[in-house]
Amino acid sequence: MAAKYELKKTSDDQFMFNLKAANGEVILTSERYKAKASAENGIESVRTNSPDDTKYDRREAKDKSPYFVLKAANGEIIGKSEMYSSTSARDNGIESVKRNGPDAKVDDQA
Repeated sequence: MAAKYELKKTSDDQFMFNLKAANGEVILTSERYKAKASAENGIESVRTNSPDDTKYDRREAKDKSPYFVLKAANGEIIGKSEMYSSTSARDNGIESVKRNGPDAKVDDQA
C-alpha cells in the first residue's frame, strides 16, 4: 500500500484529512475545515511544506509525550502528529511525513 491522504467529512459536516504512511499508520492529522476546498488546499500545503525541516515545530505535551506540528509559510498549523513514546520516535514520524507528504495520492472519502 502506498502513502495517501484520506480526505473525510466529519460528524459535524466539516472536512479533515489524515496523511497515512504505506503501513496504514496515521502520521499527520489536519485541523477541521468548513469547506472541502479548504481541506484540499491544506493537503497542497502539506505537499509544499513537508520536505522543509524548518516547518516542523517539535513539542512536548503536558504529560511530557513528544509530538510535532507542521506549519505553513505563514506560521499557521497545517497538521499535528500523534503523541509519541520518545523523541526518536517523534523524529522518525517527521521523517515519514517528509518522505510521504509531497507525493501521496488523495483518497477522497468526503
